[in-house]
Amino acid sequence: MQQLTGLDTSFLNMENATTYGHISGLAIFDPSTSPGAPATYEDVKRLIADRIHLLPPYRRRLVQVPFGLDHPYWIEDPDFDLDFHVRNIGLPPPGDDRQLAEQVSRIVARPLDRNRPLWELYVIEGLPGGLVAQLTKIHHCTIDGVSGAEILATLLDLEPEPRVVDPPRRAWRPEPEPTQIEMLARGLWAVAGTPRKAWRLGREGLRHLPELTRSLGFGELPGASVINQLIGRSPEPMLSEAPTKAPRTSFNDRITPHRRFAFGSLPLGDVKEIKSQLGVTVNDVVMAICAGALRRYLEERDGLPADPLIAMIPVSIRTENQKGTFGNQVSAMSASLHTDVADAVQRLRRIHDSMSIAKEQHQALPATLLQDFAQFAPPAVAARAARVVARATAAQWMDVPFNVVISNVPGPQFPLYGVGSKLVANYPVSAINDGVGLNITVQSYNGSLDFGLIVCRELMPDVWDLMDYLRDALAELKAAAKESAGT
Repeated sequence: MQQLTGLDTSFLNMENATTYGHISGLAIFDPSTSPGAPATYEDVKRLIADRIHLLPPYRRRLVQVPFGLDHPYWIEDPDFDLDFHVRNIGLPPPGDDRQLAEQVSRIVARPLDRNRPLWELYVIEGLPGGLVAQLTKIHHCTIDGVSGAEILATLLDLEPEPRVVDPPRRAWRPEPEPTQIEMLARGLWAVAGTPRKAWRLGREGLRHLPELTRSLGFGELPGASVINQLIGRSPEPMLSEAPTKAPRTSFNDRITPHRRFAFGSLPLGDVKEIKSQLGVTVNDVVMAICAGALRRYLEERDGLPADPLIAMIPVSIRTENQKGTFGNQVSAMSASLHTDVADAVQRLRRIHDSMSIAKEQHQALPATLLQDFAQFAPPAVAARAARVVARATAAQWMDVPFNVVISNVPGPQFPLYGVGSKLVANYPVSAINDGVGLNITVQSYNGSLDFGLIVCRELMPDVWDLMDYLRDALAELKAAAKESAGT
């Protein structure tokens, strides 16, 4: 058995009737590149079966500790059934992007079965030009963005001819499910160590409380100067430039169980050209494109706040030694999108400054501090607290710490193949929760930036407009950067 970390468990705790903890990816394949007959649903199942020993998250299922006394455990599923997890569906003609996105929206709006390994894969046929999609749905408690990319690398190949994978050194054997008495004993042992963990965590948290609150988007903590005096530390001038409070928008409200998804690709070369012309980073340009699109979306609907929107940006803290371990090794930082600035180049420069400040704030924190906080609270208490905070934020009893999640995941810049079919695009499908009904996740692949936008259907029914605005924002920024660089 292997125990989930506190951070992994937090992605289980976030789930309720309207919020789901799984993340997904929509991969589009071109079967015409296959050296033999185009791959079928059965071929996909066969490939997964051949490589299942390299995919621990695909084989494990949860075992809970009674009364939520401690974090759950993984066991090798004694009833593993590949046919349950890999499914085949088709789109009716014409099978266009919006039909595909609507099907994705329905699938991701259903929770995963916690009595089985927490993943599903849908082979979706009926796309124009003979293309085939694969929608992979997996719970966030099992992977983060980096470990998700590792799973993708395990299933895909560098050439159309699938590589031969060595069999496991030892045959995979399922584990017997532990008894409730055994799990209760583990939980009570964990409770006994709680005071010691609380003292250690409280001491470390107090030392970094001002930076922690700013990094999470809550602004300057009242009494931060007193805390600095108590621990004998002078505040860093740069770190005192906290972002403004996140304003309310139409998508910062309580979400429903319904989802809407939109996707599209932008040329990575254009983004790199802007980066070089203006002396910023690729991520700065991605953030500025999102900021320009969000500004236009809200402005055209008479909903643009006077204060700038705040974005939460997930950050990987996975070390070289942690590669291949799966689970979550992530932290987060927040930064202003400067949506109050009309000029595209000026907005990008200010975003660059805000991102620099956010990185300084994030680096001032121990990499594992947020994970330590998640590790401390008993799951039953943490689950209830997470739901209360989410509901209080959505009901406007508390301020929203940020308006939107924007995640930029770097990917390979060369073609990949699945059972002989070339991967054309790989669109992320992330998660939303109460108070933050919009998530923009970007995956770079083979010269493109593949955008996946997931929203609450009731809060943002016209999400395809936002995808169009992203394209327009890139064109505007490209023209403005060229003019700025030429002057």
